[in-house]
Amino acid sequence: MHAVGIVAAAGSGLRLGAELPKALVPLGGRPLVCWAVDALRAGGVDDVVVAVPDPQQAAFTAVLPADVQVVVGGDTRTASVRAALAAAREQVDAVLVHDAARPLTPPDVVARVLAALAAGARAVVPVLPVVDTTVVVDDDGVVAADVPRPPLRRVQTPQGFDRTTLVRAYAQAPGPAVEFTDDASVMRAAGIPVHTVAGDERAAKITVAHDLRMAELQLPGERNR
Repeated sequence: MHAVGIVAAAGSGLRLGAELPKALVPLGGRPLVCWAVDALRAGGVDDVVVAVPDPQQAAFTAVLPADVQVVVGGDTRTASVRAALAAAREQVDAVLVHDAARPLTPPDVVARVLAALAAGARAVVPVLPVVDTTVVVDDDGVVAADVPRPPLRRVQTPQGFDRTTLVRAYAQAPGPAVEFTDDASVMRAAGIPVHTVAGDERAAKITVAHDLRMAELQLPGERNR
């Protein structure tokens, strides 16, 4: 199966407390986006397209391998994925959409997504069980109801799709007025079943400074410092 990886890297680093795009923030001396690209390739992805902020396009090009295609993303995740999908080669069977903010995703997760696509699924996401008590809170901040945990899952990336089906789903999706939280939501809106494979705690998303420090502790040799 020939797969292309799309890395969404156009987000800001405001919540991380950074003065540069989050994907360029260093982890172990390397930008987060470089870790994300390596994870995709180690898991079996052939080509990679990275959607980046327009002002920093040159900065991304400078740190990424020469064979990674860099395109200008949009103001939203959906817009960025649309731009990368349009730039990706058509001669591919599958598309894996990955967050640059999940730098330590194990290649095994990527391989599981690819295997599910090869087995016939048109949309696949890696998931983890919800382990905390989860509740519904009303407008006054008062707990209104408990939510049963057994059927709940936390969704990670990379999310994998049959390329033709994903292109068709995006073509059918509403315009900029409607923003989807992820690409699996685009597929579900088009009526496509989304299958799941096991995720991994190491694929945690980096959002705030604490997340970055926790990722640093997972790097080889860091725990002994």
